[in-house]
Amino acid sequence: MLYGVKKVRSAREAEALVPAYARRELSGAVPKDRLPKAGMAADEAYDLIHDELMLDGNARLNLATFVTTWMEPQAERLMTECFDKNIIDKDEYPAAARIEERCVNMVSKLFHAPENGVGASALGSSEAVMLAGMALKWKWKERRKKAKESTDRPNLVLGNNVQVVWEKFCRYWEVEPRYIKMAPGRYTINAEEVLKQVDENTIGVVGILGVTYTGAYEPIGEVHDALVGLKKKTGLEVPMHIDAASGGFVAPFLQPKLKWDFRLPLVKSINVSGHKYGLVYPGVGWVVWRDADELPDDLVFHVNYLGGDFPTFTLNFSRPGNQIIAQYYNFLRLGSDGYRRVQQASQDVATYLSSEIAKMGPFELLSDGRDIPVFAFRLKNARSWTVYDLSDKLRESGWLVPAYTMPPDVEDISVLRVVCREGFSRDLASNLLDDIERSMKTLGRKRPPARKKKRKKSALKC
Repeated sequence: MLYGVKKVRSAREAEALVPAYARRELSGAVPKDRLPKAGMAADEAYDLIHDELMLDGNARLNLATFVTTWMEPQAERLMTECFDKNIIDKDEYPAAARIEERCVNMVSKLFHAPENGVGASALGSSEAVMLAGMALKWKWKERRKKAKESTDRPNLVLGNNVQVVWEKFCRYWEVEPRYIKMAPGRYTINAEEVLKQVDENTIGVVGILGVTYTGAYEPIGEVHDALVGLKKKTGLEVPMHIDAASGGFVAPFLQPKLKWDFRLPLVKSINVSGHKYGLVYPGVGWVVWRDADELPDDLVFHVNYLGGDFPTFTLNFSRPGNQIIAQYYNFLRLGSDGYRRVQQASQDVATYLSSEIAKMGPFELLSDGRDIPVFAFRLKNARSWTVYDLSDKLRESGWLVPAYTMPPDVEDISVLRVVCREGFSRDLASNLLDDIERSMKTLGRKRPPARKKKRKKSALKC
């Protein structure tokens, strides 16, 4: 034994000599369908979960999602500081409550509401849509009861290109969905088709500012003018709700002259996703109404068991306030000029990408990114590979470019879609183009497996 070396080391010293992945908890499997009997050190629990999450894709290369995948470090720090603030508890967190109210006012003014903000925050546009839909139904019931008419068969007119949350709303709240069918070359609703569907039982018409399938704006102004004409002709007033989940934080900055919001009198409510082009991590959404009269009192609840009497109109109750704080950070940090620059940069990348893809030859654009920074494209003619093959091949390089079919009645059209967001640079777009070229060459070299010829059975001879 060497002189001066202790024979028995302390527990801390022994731990220091154990390689990181030779620790007991990391050297074997952990329970995955039941609680473990004993716990483990915080660092070990972190390492286990951190390593498993490495199997996820890179969010920045996910061109399928509309959701924000990058924020500034200062915003992330603010969000961390507010994880523990329950935004529903406005008595305990009055500063956060004031910030939420400011955001509602800012969103309302952005959409040209005639008076101060009437609205609410939500977990995303899915909750916001439910709230807006409920208000449409309740207001319709008020009108019908006042006229002493039946309230048994409400309907909602919308395209069959809507996000699935609208289907959920109609099913959960027992509203008949009157879907406007898409047609080859027309992937949005139009005024002519809307007028065929509306009647005295219509609670509203939904217009989409940024269709999920293609990123295109629906002709909201055209539909609105047709409904105004219907009112003048028949006296029937049909309100509109605008689902601006994707385009609500784009159009005011990139297409400010486009009338789609409260500048149109029949637009009664609007929803928008803060976690999409509002540039906030998920999940936060906003729903605003033209004025207080469009939000029925029956839908607003008052609670006092959190320390004060507060009105609330939400489907959820407790939730963290950090996304709302992050939204306010973006509003202050960027302002109108900053949002315009960010969205313009994303649109420039989208139009560059779509134009280059159109030049490749095999593809046809369904949209080009000039509405929101999103575009879709398909194969012009049948080839030995499909858009699904190309999507799978791009995954090998880390890209997630979704392939899917269009809505019913045009479901024979299969497309690829690219969503350009802040953090997706022109340089990354060039890399994507290179990978598309390489993938097409690889797929083009593959031949479909040859069919084996069936041999005729020869007669058995004795």
